[in-house]
Amino acid sequence: MPNLNPKQLEQAMKKLGVKQVKIDAYEVVIKTREKNLIIRNPDVMKVNMMGQESLQITGDIEEEQNITEDDVNTVAEQAGVSKDKAREVLENNHGDLAAAIMELKK
Repeated sequence: MPNLNPKQLEQAMKKLGVKQVKIDAYEVVIKTREKNLIIRNPDVMKVNMMGQESLQITGDIEEEQNITEDDVNTVAEQAGVSKDKAREVLENNHGDLAAAIMELKK
């Protein structure tokens, strides 16, 4: 909505039955099976529209791979290296077990 200041926008949203509440967060983490999404310096708004609640999140997004102890053990055993070395190479290969094993076997 062009030329609306934030107060006017808030009033227009109220008239439409949309309620927004700012959430004071310093970090948001979304965990998936493959990776974690970490949102730093987030701006989080809880929005209630016609009884349906949702979150709007903006900020600096970083991706972090989920590397389990099972993954580390598998790579260490298959490549014949220490767990520390296996974890390091797994991280460098973004959690890809096959790529990590191949790199260590070179």
